[in-house]
Amino acid sequence: MTAFKQRLAEGKPLIGLWQALANNYTAEICARAGYDWLLFDGEHSPNSAQTLLAQLQAVAPFPAEAIARVPTADPVHIKQYLDLGFNTLLIPMVDSASQAQAVVSACRYPPLGIRGVASATARATGFGLDPAYLREVADRVTVIVQIESHEALENVDAIAATDGVDALFIGPADLAASLGHLGNPGHSDVQAAIASAKSAIDAAGKPAGIFALSPDDAARRIAEGYRFLSIGTDIGLLLNGARSLLTLVRP
Repeated sequence: MTAFKQRLAEGKPLIGLWQALANNYTAEICARAGYDWLLFDGEHSPNSAQTLLAQLQAVAPFPAEAIARVPTADPVHIKQYLDLGFNTLLIPMVDSASQAQAVVSACRYPPLGIRGVASATARATGFGLDPAYLREVADRVTVIVQIESHEALENVDAIAATDGVDALFIGPADLAASLGHLGNPGHSDVQAAIASAKSAIDAAGKPAGIFALSPDDAARRIAEGYRFLSIGTDIGLLLNGARSLLTLVRP
């Protein structure tokens, strides 16, 4: 299987969809739709290790990359998500290069890092039947960190330059809140900050990703050179579809 960071390096924009329903049935439906990647959210959704495992198994037959966002940059969470079999992690609220370095360390086995070894019981290793995993994990795993605070903006050059950080993802909603524009990611100050962060990421030679605010915004971000972007959520699809249908029928 091609690592997600290698797919990002090919230059084609990869389109994704956020998964927040914490349900394997809807995850399979979305995987069948043809997205390049699906993001399974452990930070703001009611996910547990068991629900994440069920969703990961549900989408396994499909080509969409299963990305997991851990609740925090805690090495315990990172270890558990990797052991479940996620090869690509999105780490929220990374505000400094030292935090980025710690995240990379948590994703790698000693002597390169601090990840605990459970080669005989982890799904990631095929329950011990994939001995190459231990040797190849640094190549297989893609580490994406989120830039979503004023502090992260100030340190984005150093974060992007951190060895082992494969890509950076800009979160407009939290960034807007951090800049004093809660609920208004379209504010000119926020958009200027996003442009500045993108320039720093580009200068480091790393792929940049973002959560697009609308289809028009997605088209603009693709034109700006973003390598991967989310264009919506499973909850949004369900809610908007339900409301649109009701509007068509109700007198």
